[in-house]
Amino acid sequence: MRLTVLSVGRPRDGAVAEAIRHYEERAGRYWPLEVAEVREESARAQSPSQVRDREGARLLERLVPGAQLVVCDPGGESLDSEAFARWLAGARDQARSLTFAIGGAFGVGEAVRRAAHRRLSLAPWTLPHELARLVLAEQLYRAGTIVRGEPYHK
Repeated sequence: MRLTVLSVGRPRDGAVAEAIRHYEERAGRYWPLEVAEVREESARAQSPSQVRDREGARLLERLVPGAQLVVCDPGGESLDSEAFARWLAGARDQARSLTFAIGGAFGVGEAVRRAAHRRLSLAPWTLPHELARLVLAEQLYRAGTIVRGEPYHK
């Protein structure tokens, strides 16, 4: 099993970037985790749809062959931490690789949604993509502690 997080853009805020790094590092103790960022598209003289499509094409180019695509999307399925941990453990036990995709400021395009094996909501609210990445990293870490029966998630 291999987990990959594909994200549009780099975190701009230093404190958020440090928190993301911290949780991605912690999550990497439990899951083989890789992180890749694709370039953010400038929204000048482009519609949100064009931005989503261009960023989405970059995300799709970086998909890990054979991995199941999980798109972080406000309209996706909501899982509590325990259910998320069970799902990740099941993927691990079946040696399935997963790629989590986080869109940019305008979300992900239709091509990315169509390619997704699963759509996952990280919160009932719309989150800035930097915070979505932080939430995902923390939940990957939390899932690892749940699977190993460690006390963090309590």
